[in-house]
Amino acid sequence: MQNGIGLVAKARPAYPAVMRYDLNDLETFLTVMELGTVTAAAARLNLSKSVVSKRITDLEATLGAALFRRNAGRITPTEAALHLADRLRPALAELIAAAESTAWDMDGVAALRGSLSISAPMSFGILHLGPIIARFAKANPELEISVSYDDRTRDLAREGIDIGIRVGKLRDKALMQKKLCEDEAVPCASPAYLDRHGRPQTLNDLRDHQVIGYSHVPNSRIWEFQDRDRFISQPVESRISLNNGEAIRDMAIEGLGIAMLPSFIVAREIGNGRLERILPDYATRRLPITAVWPPVTPMPAKLRRFIDHVASELKDPPWQVGKEKS
Repeated sequence: MQNGIGLVAKARPAYPAVMRYDLNDLETFLTVMELGTVTAAAARLNLSKSVVSKRITDLEATLGAALFRRNAGRITPTEAALHLADRLRPALAELIAAAESTAWDMDGVAALRGSLSISAPMSFGILHLGPIIARFAKANPELEISVSYDDRTRDLAREGIDIGIRVGKLRDKALMQKKLCEDEAVPCASPAYLDRHGRPQTLNDLRDHQVIGYSHVPNSRIWEFQDRDRFISQPVESRISLNNGEAIRDMAIEGLGIAMLPSFIVAREIGNGRLERILPDYATRRLPITAVWPPVTPMPAKLRRFIDHVASELKDPPWQVGKEKS
């Protein structure tokens, strides 16, 4: 007390403790979310199951929230885990990209390091993209590359995929994109089938023919053509449907009907006479082949260089009808 006046020290405002996160714990959490089991996550990360379990437990302790329900050896994500994963995937991808861009060159001179995951449609990947990726891998020996061929449209951000190659009209407007080239859809059938059933002269003639459908395409029973400046949607009926372009091509070669397939699948067979193009007076829809990737700033050098490499390789597609003869 001083001069009869009591002095009271003001208490400092209480601030919440700062949470400390381990990047390894976050990556492990996302891997478990993607694969669904600790065992699968441990195999991908090349860790023991006990290490993966401890990382998840440590993250739960830091957050003060349960991320997985455990029952009889099985785990299911909680609502908190689902919300965390949705926000964490793009944030972590951008963090990694920023670190790689700073550490491993932005001017295209230094060797590429780190990892690059690529997704592409199965037929396009096997027939044409494989050698292109191989040449890129050979030129960048310090870069780890993983490739997944799948005709399903993959969720790149959710599945942790760096870049996807898409054929056809894009439906996900949230992705960054670069058009690599264009292809065309080609209606075709085997000469033997056409000798038996006749060669269609008009679009309406397709109603009298057997058609082989592609089950991965929306509205696969509507084939699109162009007559001068007019677009025409032609209904077709398919007795046989498949989910892979090469399988559809093989059915057509065996004389089971007419198929509508990208040129990159059937150009060689048309060139060697195993398939015959029909309705040549009608143009078909163009098929953009596009590189897509989740938004990330700054753009990692590995991603930029891979896109430039593929674009250069595909600037004059060698497979289009009239170029491949054998």
